[in-house]
Amino acid sequence: MKERILVVEDDSDITQILQIYLSNQGYEVQCAANGEQALQQMEACAFDLAIVDVMMPGMDGITLVMKARERYDLPIIFLSAKSEDIDKITGLNVGADDYVTKPFVPMELVARVQAQLRRYHRYGRKEPIASEGCYRVRGLELNVQTRQVLLDGEEIRVTPLEFGILELLIASPGVVFSAAQIYEQVWKETAVSTETVMVHVRNLREKIEPDPRNPQYLKVVWGVGYKLER
Repeated sequence: MKERILVVEDDSDITQILQIYLSNQGYEVQCAANGEQALQQMEACAFDLAIVDVMMPGMDGITLVMKARERYDLPIIFLSAKSEDIDKITGLNVGADDYVTKPFVPMELVARVQAQLRRYHRYGRKEPIASEGCYRVRGLELNVQTRQVLLDGEEIRVTPLEFGILELLIASPGVVFSAAQIYEQVWKETAVSTETVMVHVRNLREKIEPDPRNPQYLKVVWGVGYKLER
C-alpha cells in the first residue's frame, strides 16, 4: 500500500510541484488549500505524513498543527517563507517535526519526507519495535511493545520522536547523553541540530513532569546534555 501524504498549501504552483515530485517517488498525494479543508481530510482519511504551509488564509498552519496534534501523531513538516530562528522554534514547539523554508529544493524536501517516515516507522505506532522491554523509574513507565508512556498509572500521549528520546534516556537512567548523541540516536542523522533536541526535550518535560520548572525526571546537565534521574 502506498504511503499517503497530505499537502496543505494555498499556492497552487507549489502544490503542483510537490504533487509531481512526491508522486514520482511512489507516494499517494492529497491536497488541501487551507487548515479547515485539511482537518476535514484528516478526519476522513489516515495520512502517513503532512506538509503544512504556515501562512494560509483562514486557519493558518500553526493553528492547524495545534488542532491536529490533539488527535493525530503523524509526522508534520512545516513549509514557510519565514526563516528566522524564532519562527522555526515556534513551529517545532506547536508540534511540527521539521521546518523547511521557501524557496526550497524539491528533492531536498522529498529527502526530508523520506527521513521523517523512516523515523515514524522506527518510533511510531505502525511498526512497533520487536522487544518486550518495559522500563520504570519511580512513577514513570515506558513500554516498548505497546508504545505506552505512563505517569503514576495514567497514560501520557507523546509523539514518536519524544518516545524515542525517552526510550533512550530511560533505558540508561543516570547516564548523561549530549544533544548530539540524542540527535544521532533518535533522528538517525549525523548533521546535528541541538536546537531541535532542546525543543523536543522541553515539550517532553511539559508532559511528564508534575512541575516542569522543577523537573524530577528529565534533568539538564549544563554544558553536557540530558539524563533521566533515577
